Amino acid sequence: MKKERPVNLDLTTIKMHPAANASIMHRISGVIMVFAIGILLWTLSLSLSSAEGFANVKAMLDGAFFKLIIIGISAAILYHLLGGIRHLLMDLGHFEEKVSGNASAKFIIALWVVLTALVGVWLW
Repeated sequence: MKKERPVNLDLTTIKMHPAANASIMHRISGVIMVFAIGILLWTLSLSLSSAEGFANVKAMLDGAFFKLIIIGISAAILYHLLGGIRHLLMDLGHFEEKVSGNASAKFIIALWVVLTALVGVWLW
């Protein structure tokens, strides 16, 4: 007789540890950066096309909506960079245990929040 395994399909009951959250956020930030490349290349192309194009980009950067987009892109780049450094350190044999892995994940997330806030204040 085949033993039935329990199935939990209610995702709200699953508690993920900080290292899992950090890993998922690292992947999400990578996807965001793929889409951000288009926005950044478009603004670069527009700003380099002419003096009028540069003025248009500067005017967009004065608006709150575009500032939020740039802050979001900056947040994704910052998190992906910090998460990548964490993964490189893990490849070197550090933070591989459960306790130290979770501690490093919490540290990276906290550092990311602080750096994103600083970038937001600087851009606003």
